[in-house]
Parts: sequence; structure tokens; C-alpha cells
Amino acid sequence: MFKQALNTSSRALRSSSRLAVRTPAVRTQFASAPTASFRPAFAPHTRWYSEQADSAAKKEGEEAKPQETPKDEGAKGESDVVAELKKKLEAKDKEVVDWKDKAMRTVADFRNLQDRTTREMKSARDFAIQKFAKDLVDTVDNLDRALVMGQEKLKSAEGAEKNADLEAFYEGVKMTETNMHSTLKKHGLEFFDPAGEKFNPNEHEATFMTPQPDKEDNTVFFVQQKGFKLNGRVLRAAKVGVVKNA
Repeated sequence: MFKQALNTSSRALRSSSRLAVRTPAVRTQFASAPTASFRPAFAPHTRWYSEQADSAAKKEGEEAKPQETPKDEGAKGESDVVAELKKKLEAKDKEVVDWKDKAMRTVADFRNLQDRTTREMKSARDFAIQKFAKDLVDTVDNLDRALVMGQEKLKSAEGAEKNADLEAFYEGVKMTETNMHSTLKKHGLEFFDPAGEKFNPNEHEATFMTPQPDKEDNTVFFVQQKGFKLNGRVLRAAKVGVVKNA
């Protein structure tokens, strides 16, 4: 059947060419006729495809075409990403707050350490001579006792002939005590005499208690030993006698 169609088409082509050569009018007509109107019964270059090949090509095209994501699924995926980012941001914010709190606590601890160090240094300067001052207090007490004894000797010798040497000695000891007290005061060491004051257990040490009708209760009426302070701190409490009327 294929050969018969081919022979028919070739015969038609030869007859048309002979007609065009013999008859000028017909040639002109064929020449003026559009090429698209002439179609042979059989096109020798026509290709035939099977239905299976067409379906395979269609399937490949569909596979190659990108799949479209539904709008709902895309929106859901986007919301999940935003939620995860928010969660990470909250975690970072919490971490920032924690680090800020730690930094502030560290700064506060450092400032407290500075203040404590400053106080300790000042205390070390103020009380560096504390041990030396305690040892020196006994010498001051001995000078005080010497002055008391010299004053008693001078009073007993008032009716008799005055002793010039004793007076000179007494004045010398008194000047020594005055100069010593002045020097100790420059370094923060001071003595205090609580006679006539209210008894203070932080500064006084009661050695005995006795009734005194003419004095107020809980009053210091006798000082057995003077007290000393070093830069406001009690170095040695004063030993006193206290009134106890009740």
C-alpha cells in the first residue's frame, strides 16, 4: 500500500510538470497559485509517532515541571520557621539577661572588695602601733604613780621646811608625763579618767561596788587605773569603783 501511494504521488507530479511545459496559461496559473494550496497525497518526510511514545514524553514533561506547593502548606512551613526563630530569640534574650546580672554582681563584688580593702588598710595604719601602745601604757602608769607620790610628799612637807630638790624632781616628772601624753596623742593614743561619769561596761571595768548615799546610783566614784583609747578604740578599760545604793 505504501508503494502504491508513492507511485500515485510521483505520477501526479510528472503529469503536472508536463502540463506546465505545454500550456503557457496553465503554467502561469500554477505559478501564480500559492504553494500552500498544493499538497501532495503523500508527504515523503512525514514522521509517525506511537501513542506510547507520546505518553512517555508527556510523563517526562510532567516530571520535569516543578511541583507547586499548596498555599496552606507553605504558610504552615513559614509559621513554623517564625516560631522557631522567636524561640531562639527568647533564649538569647534570657541569656543576655543572665550575663548582665552576672556582670552587675561581679561589679558590685569588686566595689565591695575595694571598700573593704580601703577600710582594712586604714585600720592597719591606725592600729599598727597597738601592741607597742599596750606595752607603753605601763610606763605611763608608773609616771602617774610617781607624780601622785611626789604630790603627797610635797603636801606633807608644807608645814616644815620646803625641799627644793623634791619640788624640782616633781616638776621634771610632771613635764615628762605631759610631753609623753602629747606625743602619744599625736599617734592616736589617749588616756581617759571616768571619775564622776555613769558606768559604761564598754569602757569601764568595775573592780568593786559600794553604797554612797550622797551619790547617784551606778556612778563611778573612784578610779583605780585610767583607761586608754587608740584612735577611738578602747585599748584598755579603766578600772573603777561604782556606786551601788540599792
